[in-house]
Amino acid sequence: MNRNFVFALGLTSILFCGMNLFAQNQGNDPDLYEGRANGISAGGHWTVYSSENRMTAAKQVRFELMADNAPRSDTGAKVIVYCTNGKLKLADFHPGERLSRPNWPGFWGQPQMRVRVRADNSHDEHNWNWINGHFLSMDKGTTRKLLGAHLFRVEFQTPDGPEIAEFSPAGLDLKLVADACDLKPKKP
Repeated sequence: MNRNFVFALGLTSILFCGMNLFAQNQGNDPDLYEGRANGISAGGHWTVYSSENRMTAAKQVRFELMADNAPRSDTGAKVIVYCTNGKLKLADFHPGERLSRPNWPGFWGQPQMRVRVRADNSHDEHNWNWINGHFLSMDKGTTRKLLGAHLFRVEFQTPDGPEIAEFSPAGLDLKLVADACDLKPKKP
């Protein structure tokens, strides 16, 4: 056979296989169902994502706030507030880099990390649940302070020492949060 013909036949086969795989994946995008594909501004630097659980029809809303600074990280620190069926489900602090080992035992023995939080001119120390070294689970009181603050900082521990993530939460549409999470801000 002619070498050009064999090459063209092989190239055609590769193209048809690629088109077939592309066509099979259309409509199966999990981002559409998990609320990652429909982010819109929620005011200020906040982004809101909403979706509906395909099995339970639960309404899921997620608010994300990226840090103003991203120390040594491509992904950057962020705070995520999850709400389901109009109630706060959980709030997480994702540092955007590796966390140090937990340094505090929780009441039930769960690993925790002691963090220092600044909301405007108020300073507090909290013990947040340490989740597999990837993120920290925030308490509801701190989440409410975050919603009512203009300046929000979290000092956390990394293997290289303490780091500070700085956030600007002002400008969030508080009515949207109240409807989606039944959560009211608390002035620091």
